[in-house]
Amino acid sequence: MKHWITHPKVEGKASRQAHCNLPEGTFERELGKEGFFGPATHMYHQNPPTGWTNFEGPLRPRAFDTTLMPKAVASPWQAPGLMHNAHTQIRMWHSTGTMDHLARNSDGDELLFIHEGQGDFFCDYGHLSFRDGDYIVLPRGTMWRIQSDGPVSVLMVEATNGSYQMPDKGMLGAHAIFDPAMLDTPSINEAFKDQQGQQDWDVVVKRRDALSTISYPFNPLDAVGWKGDLSPVRINWRDIRPLMSHRFHLPPSAHTTFVANRFVICTFTPRPFESDPEALKVPFFHNNDDFDELLFYHAGDFFSRDNIHPGMMTLHPCGFTHGPHPKALAHAFTPKKEATEEVAVMIDTRDALEVTDNAESVEFKAYVDSWKT
Repeated sequence: MKHWITHPKVEGKASRQAHCNLPEGTFERELGKEGFFGPATHMYHQNPPTGWTNFEGPLRPRAFDTTLMPKAVASPWQAPGLMHNAHTQIRMWHSTGTMDHLARNSDGDELLFIHEGQGDFFCDYGHLSFRDGDYIVLPRGTMWRIQSDGPVSVLMVEATNGSYQMPDKGMLGAHAIFDPAMLDTPSINEAFKDQQGQQDWDVVVKRRDALSTISYPFNPLDAVGWKGDLSPVRINWRDIRPLMSHRFHLPPSAHTTFVANRFVICTFTPRPFESDPEALKVPFFHNNDDFDELLFYHAGDFFSRDNIHPGMMTLHPCGFTHGPHPKALAHAFTPKKEATEEVAVMIDTRDALEVTDNAESVEFKAYVDSWKT
């Protein structure tokens, strides 16, 4: 790809460097294409672009509290669906802890983000231990189950009819953000061998959102070995080393962890605030008119949001301006702390997300009013 030298037009009172040295008394808003990868313009306003007094209609920002969802269930296929489009399905599974069957998704790759809990993960390829903060990425068709002494909460993101891949790290090199060598794969170890045997097992397969049950007189997780370059992988957010710039607030796209067909997964992890006094320290106001933005809040202090706690989700549909809440905006250039403390998973989808009745039943409807001063 060629990157020709361009010279953006500057009109009126504006900063020549985005997100830095804003004209006194102004608020910056980015109008961008292709989810921060395409052409963009930065407007400088006299008032915060989120300073609305009323907001009616389906474009309103929404929040959902998954901690209020119904009781735990044994199977991931019983987990309530929260949002979906043609390329992804998003569920929140509050598990009872140990599955008495195997699951297999034949509709697409599955990403499991462990929000709470710890235990053992068994699949065709072997055994992995897991803990809170783990991503486990499963190729389509993988048979799997979890085993835990306590409850486990899992954010499930399906790449419908698609596959998860690594982002293009470009001039950063392959080892930035996390080295691929940090990806763990299942092992055919003693724990895996001990669970094999001739007892009856069911495999519940999801295909075209319909479930089929295949019964065996033995445990089909009976592999003695494997070779190849296709397998589940695990990485914890604690092993992610976020990109930082002391002089420039990086866009969310800099924190991309996995990419799929028409959506991306980003991970926000603790990092120092920008130290340059002229640089913004909070997310900039932006439109992002090509993507819906869904954030799942995992842990910590969510410095740019009010009334948000771990286990909640926020949805910002494409087509309106959004950005930090007023309390965070007050510290746009002088943060209260030296570093962020938040851990969050962002799912940016090119196609609009449909919100289900399950999500609406745990919606925090006052979220749209949290930008009011």
